[in-house]
Amino acid sequence: MASKLKALNDWVDDVARLTRPDSIRWCDGSDAEAAALRAEMLADGTLMELNQDTHPGCTLHRSHPSDVARVEHLTLVCSKNEDDAGPNNHWMDPAAAHAKIDALFEGCMQGRTMYVIPYCMGPIDSPISRCGVEITDSPYVVANMRIMTRMGAPALARIEREGTFVKGLHSIGELDPERRYIMHFPEELTIKSYGSGYGGNALLGKKCHALRIGSWQARQEGWLAEHMLIVGIENPQGETHYIAAAFPSACGKTNLAMLIPPEGYRKAGWKVWTVGDDICWMRPGKDGRLYAINPEAGYFGVAPGTSRSTNPTAMETIARDTIFTNVAVTADNQPWWEGLPHGAPATDWQGRPFDAKNGPAAHPNSRFTVSAKQCPSWSPHAEDKHGVPISAIVFGGRRPSLVPLVFEAHDWTHGVLIGAAMGSETTAAATGAVGVLRRDSMAMKPFCGYNYGDYFAHWLSFDKPDAKLPKIFHVNWFRKGDDGKFLWPGYGENLRVLEWIIDRCKGAVGAHETPIGYVPREGDLHVEGLAIDERALDTLLAVDPMGWASEVADIGHYLESFGTRTPEKLKAEQRRVAAALANAGAPARKVAAG
Repeated sequence: MASKLKALNDWVDDVARLTRPDSIRWCDGSDAEAAALRAEMLADGTLMELNQDTHPGCTLHRSHPSDVARVEHLTLVCSKNEDDAGPNNHWMDPAAAHAKIDALFEGCMQGRTMYVIPYCMGPIDSPISRCGVEITDSPYVVANMRIMTRMGAPALARIEREGTFVKGLHSIGELDPERRYIMHFPEELTIKSYGSGYGGNALLGKKCHALRIGSWQARQEGWLAEHMLIVGIENPQGETHYIAAAFPSACGKTNLAMLIPPEGYRKAGWKVWTVGDDICWMRPGKDGRLYAINPEAGYFGVAPGTSRSTNPTAMETIARDTIFTNVAVTADNQPWWEGLPHGAPATDWQGRPFDAKNGPAAHPNSRFTVSAKQCPSWSPHAEDKHGVPISAIVFGGRRPSLVPLVFEAHDWTHGVLIGAAMGSETTAAATGAVGVLRRDSMAMKPFCGYNYGDYFAHWLSFDKPDAKLPKIFHVNWFRKGDDGKFLWPGYGENLRVLEWIIDRCKGAVGAHETPIGYVPREGDLHVEGLAIDERALDTLLAVDPMGWASEVADIGHYLESFGTRTPEKLKAEQRRVAAALANAGAPARKVAAG
């Protein structure tokens, strides 16, 4: 099978001449192809079959011990102008980058099969979706791309119809960390990745296309490609409001996407629908609202910490037909990782007999790849070609003090400032100093394919007279009391905060106006049945003008770090909030609903 599109065939021929594979296989995405590929990988040890009685259809892959995570310092944005990449990216001149990586690709597929994977990010018939083709020498990548994208003949038909696609060239090479690069050429809609077989470095539809190249495409075409979950909250009246939410890592993104309502809410008729757990593409609809799709078709989730107590929905999702990567294995061949209450590891993630002296049994970044349609809370509207309408955008971070449980931006510009300023404080789990604030604007720091200053300007550009934009909020599940314990229980109880957010969007509940935004008034948050005292709730919703004055001054310095590319409108908003905090001696003003 080859393509009717000359540009695609020519590119495949060029790559074949460069890499010199033994054979070329065009992937059609069929069940027969997937079964044959699985059998080949089981035969050669690329995959290992897990306990088919407890985990039917599940397999294990062990990656090279030096190839277990994204490598941000080797991830480059190769725009023609270095300022277009910005200080938030590592940059290399495009001509020099092509020459450097093409020298590595020279003859690298000798003795291997070259797979050509046409794929679509998003529902195959959605005008918001975009297509790409990944060429790879890794059958593991093919198997994962089949789960994570709409891959095969339908995608190829769309590519041939449209005539454009993102080019992704990948080889595992020698898996040598000294010969490893992930390069992005935004103006050329091209990705080149060499020397890694791991997830985001090798599944080029994911972070490389859907975020780094996708964010560039979105800016050119007038939409947003964001590192956000999409969740639908259905109330007892049958109304569903969709929320897009961005959090840095270790802030409970997947748990929120698959949230299970507290018992009282479930009995009252509340339901939660999962549209996406990681990436969100939004564009304005004819009615002025933002409509979102999940460009991915599966979940590439972190296993450690996932359990029936933290995320029972995820555990149900991965009970069958899942590829596990770098987890441990029990004596009876079941997958195991830290955080599971039952079972014990017999073999660690490297295939060695488990010994605690060697470190965790499962790699801390071990993963599962699974179809989104297996999720019990998967939304029937996840495949809607025009997307779901977004009522609210939520930003969040891990902040043990200062930042309230929830607050609402005064308007869109203020909301963009809140998103630009978001971040998390480091914990003992990370190397380096504890309690250091690391800003991660819109949770896009490793993924924005161009200068953050231009990215902020792009966000601001959506505020047009005919726009009906979502309200913007910030949440913080991680505020602590004087005893160092979390004040908010989190997990399913976070629905109580989402209920207030939705009621604010509907104009059904009031708020206190503060210099940093609107916060719930006493009695606005439903806390019935929740073991939390009034003092804790007061602390959770408190706004400290002195502390915030220091925070907002720091935000000003952060915005200046992007130089002249930072929009003046955003700097003016920062100054407005700073002035409001300086005048914050007066008591907070109550705002009526509506």
